[in-house]
Amino acid sequence: MILGRVSNSVTLTDYRTALRTRGATAPVVTSILARLPVAMIGLALLLYIQRTTDSFGVAGLVSAGNLLGVAFGSVFQGRIMDRVGPTRPLLVVSGIFVVLVATEIAVIESGGPAVALVPLAVAVGTCEPMTGPASRALWTLLLPEGRVRDAAYSYEAISMEVFFILGPGLAGLLVTMPWAGTGLVAGAACMVVGSVGFALTPAARAQRPRTESSTAGSVLGALATPGMRSVALAAFGFGAVLGMVEVAVPAAAERTGHAAVGGLLLSVLSVSSVIVGVLYGMRPWPRPMHLRLPALLSAFGALVMLLILPESLLGLTVALLIAGSLVTPQSTAHSVALEAAAPKGTATEAFGWVITSVTLGAAAGQSLSGQLVELQAPPLSFATAGAIGLVLGGLLWTRRRTLLPARTETPQQAAV
Repeated sequence: MILGRVSNSVTLTDYRTALRTRGATAPVVTSILARLPVAMIGLALLLYIQRTTDSFGVAGLVSAGNLLGVAFGSVFQGRIMDRVGPTRPLLVVSGIFVVLVATEIAVIESGGPAVALVPLAVAVGTCEPMTGPASRALWTLLLPEGRVRDAAYSYEAISMEVFFILGPGLAGLLVTMPWAGTGLVAGAACMVVGSVGFALTPAARAQRPRTESSTAGSVLGALATPGMRSVALAAFGFGAVLGMVEVAVPAAAERTGHAAVGGLLLSVLSVSSVIVGVLYGMRPWPRPMHLRLPALLSAFGALVMLLILPESLLGLTVALLIAGSLVTPQSTAHSVALEAAAPKGTATEAFGWVITSVTLGAAAGQSLSGQLVELQAPPLSFATAGAIGLVLGGLLWTRRRTLLPARTETPQQAAV
């Protein structure tokens, strides 16, 4: 009988055991610095350009270009790291990233057109150091498969949500500084320092090149398996819904005359997410992974539709708290699902595909939301985001069997 993979419930002790594992301290600390700005770079760029050009449409396109670059760079960097380890790739892209960010700022300050800003934003995103996939892949070397490793993956998702709380809030606050590009510079500096530090840790330097990948020679790489494509679809839907909300919420705040609180409102989206994420890891539902991914995405779309109802910022805050409760559970589910879906030897690249899918979804969502906000009121963007979550959740349901593990043959069946 074929059963869906049932994720082990984790405890607080499992979290402590994972984080205290020998060799984990330095990578954990440095990756915190490297990943803190992940939700800050794109938003800081969006707010910076919006303040400079006074157009959410142009800002949304440039931010979407940045996310497209991240989508490409996460897979490209992940594939290289699976083959040569994380140290050299992270050091090289960190140096290139610094040059590209400086160039983007120079073009913005000189009043450059969108036709120049968008390609530069794509290049900046491509060279953002992908410490997240490298950090996640390192747990497969530090811990054996089981509940403690699941706790480590849950920690990765929960910590990312903490960064999603801090990142937008910091971007929203720093854009109000005398120079609107302060948030972009601060985020880039933090990312480079953390990535270089992670690359030089003993655990990262000890990671050896891998040659056992079962997808060697495939253009799609880790995405060649049906299960990985289903995980990618779930991540794309999640990113699309979230991306639309990330543009519509600041626009809603601006329409009420409180533009400065737009970034802080986005942080509210993640507050409940962190709390629920810890509790959800202890009692995940639905327990079978092939049912969990479509259920979470559909429920997220339904909750985002609640953002249509509030007429005040206080009401919008409450609705964001409710919708945000399903953000971390989805991130955790994507990460844990890779254990069954990813081909052997593609740990870093597989997580890179998750990031790619989320960022492609966010790029599409932000671009669409920017246009809807310009043409209509933010509620239309919220309604569209919710509908996208429900539709893609339904599509994922039709593909749920691709996340079932392969049948294990008995010796007698193998002989036959």
